[in-house]
Amino acid sequence: MIALLTRDMRLAVRAGGGFGLGLAFFLIVVVMVPFGVGPETALLSRIAPGVLWIGALLACLLSLDRIFALDWEDGSLDLLATAPLPMEAIAVVKALAHWLTSALPLVLAAPALGVLLNLPPAGYLWLILSLAVGTPALSVIGTFGAALTVGLKRGGLLLSLLVLPLYVPTLIFGAEVARRGAEGLAVATPLAMLAGISAGAVALLPFASAAVLRINLR
Repeated sequence: MIALLTRDMRLAVRAGGGFGLGLAFFLIVVVMVPFGVGPETALLSRIAPGVLWIGALLACLLSLDRIFALDWEDGSLDLLATAPLPMEAIAVVKALAHWLTSALPLVLAAPALGVLLNLPPAGYLWLILSLAVGTPALSVIGTFGAALTVGLKRGGLLLSLLVLPLYVPTLIFGAEVARRGAEGLAVATPLAMLAGISAGAVALLPFASAAVLRINLR
């Protein structure tokens, strides 16, 4: 599993779907928002948690179609299907590799970009915590969507249409944790809901991804 994880991380970076592309897109979204809504610091401070979460979510979408596409194209996916490693474990490794190369850099960069949106000082810790708890769900859900569309030509748009509705609960509770934390309100309820979504996705969706992959490989 470690060898597969290392290989997938190297492929993600070499194929252009690593942290560089996601961070660049995240930066562009954050920089463009003040031009669109105006330079009012009070307004930017109020919308900062939601904007940062939307930027991180869309940045994660950029590399979803590469999770299984490269393995499908070179035949590695067929070899992985016959390997002793269960297909469920392969789906978990793929999701973990995506999180490490795409989501984790966004979590680390979010506080620096929050400065551009005048995020209140009290909100930085909760922003990092909400992204750290919520982004694993984005990667696992994205892996499921990538498994559904593997082998389809130009399936990137279809993948986005399939995955975005499933991302909405994570976005709602993640942004709510960051917003409440920035305003000094209680965050226990939305944080528990966010953790529950991530835990449920990690526990259930690898089995669904493995089942879909087995069907596509027949």
